[in-house]
Amino acid sequence: MGAVPSLRVAELRDLLLAPAGPLTRVEVVEATGSTSTDLADALRADPTSWPDASVLVAEHQTGGRGRAGRTWETPRGTSLTCSFVVHPPVPATSFGWIGLLTGLGAVNALRATAGVAATLKWPNDLLVPAETEVEGWGAARKVGGILAEVVALPAGQPPAVVIGIGINVLQRADELPVDSATSLALAGAQHVDREGMLVALVAAQVEVAQRWRDSGGDAVASGLADEVAAVCSTLGSRVRVELPGDRVVSGLAARLDDDGALVVVDDDGASHRVLAGDVRHVRSAR
Repeated sequence: MGAVPSLRVAELRDLLLAPAGPLTRVEVVEATGSTSTDLADALRADPTSWPDASVLVAEHQTGGRGRAGRTWETPRGTSLTCSFVVHPPVPATSFGWIGLLTGLGAVNALRATAGVAATLKWPNDLLVPAETEVEGWGAARKVGGILAEVVALPAGQPPAVVIGIGINVLQRADELPVDSATSLALAGAQHVDREGMLVALVAAQVEVAQRWRDSGGDAVASGLADEVAAVCSTLGSRVRVELPGDRVVSGLAARLDDDGALVVVDDDGASHRVLAGDVRHVRSAR
């Protein structure tokens, strides 16, 4: 791979910042440990520093944050790594849907822009099809991930939410950390332009978020819960879920509950609501 072009910050701001675009602040940094950590720290120090609908993008991220405290690093210019700040005017009881709705927006953007058959692995992994199987992932590879964090603000102020998104765009196979990962380039994407992907990602996120807000945070009434279910490849698969406390639930991933929890039906017919855990796909039952 030759030199990777840097993101054109001025052009992105022209496209994404109000009044031409939907965002209130757009910043691009050369390198950082974690865009999400940077935003959470900034919000705690000054809640007005990052208003609703703002984004921080990094060319190179050295300590990206995943589930269960995992970290990851991306080679410079090969990925789209960014974090959004939102101040949702909906009940905090609805926040459990934020990661899944972000996943829906990301899947929609990947399908429309990159031309890949992306799906969402509950609760926060972005997958694309693969020709061979990997244990725990089936015939799919992880091309991206999402992590949402609620940030408590000073007394009297509603919390903010920082939503981190990482999408592998240009990595070669030898630049990927694990066999279960891939990039859009390796997956045969029609387009692997990071700027175009960012613009499409923003548009898709705004469209989903606006419908969710218009419904008062009701993902079911808005129809968004059904759309999440439609793109969620976990549903209909046999899964093994590793839960906190070294507990394990195995069975059929049957449906999403009204709060976004995964409902797994074990071989005895008992239903288990999963709010957090590592999900491994065993085999499809569809």
